[in-house]
Amino acid sequence: MDICVYCSSSDAVSPAYLEAAESLGKSIGSRGHSLIYGGAAVGSMGAVARGTREKGGRITGVMPEKLHRFGLFYDGIDERIITDTMRQRKEIMESRAESFIALPGGLGTLEEIFEVMVLKQLGYHSKAVVFIDLDGFYSPLMEFLEKLCRERFMKEGTRTQYAVVREPGAAIDYLENYIPQGAETKWFKHP
Repeated sequence: MDICVYCSSSDAVSPAYLEAAESLGKSIGSRGHSLIYGGAAVGSMGAVARGTREKGGRITGVMPEKLHRFGLFYDGIDERIITDTMRQRKEIMESRAESFIALPGGLGTLEEIFEVMVLKQLGYHSKAVVFIDLDGFYSPLMEFLEKLCRERFMKEGTRTQYAVVREPGAAIDYLENYIPQGAETKWFKHP
């Protein structure tokens, strides 16, 4: 399975996040899956790539030219794709991936995983989406999504379109057992 992982490029984060990213990479590689990610050698991105490489997994890195100029590509990548824009990068990652994982990350991680969730909600794909809620990292976000349901900005059924797990191995378990479901219509009917 080609698994797209969204995560941080910061080396300044807690070592626990980097360890979780490396653990996820090891699970991807040891279970015979492939990694698709942003291509960087730094932060959680580098850690997930190193873990995948250590266990023999194939790695595809996708990076826009503007970031490529900083020399950030991980050396162990099997396929390097350089794009003109971030939009092209996301499109390639989304189209090649068979599933998506969000490790703890910043604005880029959130923007990427939310785009995938919206596309799934609108029926453009039925691929698995999973958040790794390491030490409650995503708990405030999940509470906010609950509020969106309560306030009717999001349907209750949308919550079934993504999963939340506590550790990297559980994310791979979820992906391997995922059964695609048809998307319900996004729109509420006017009362």
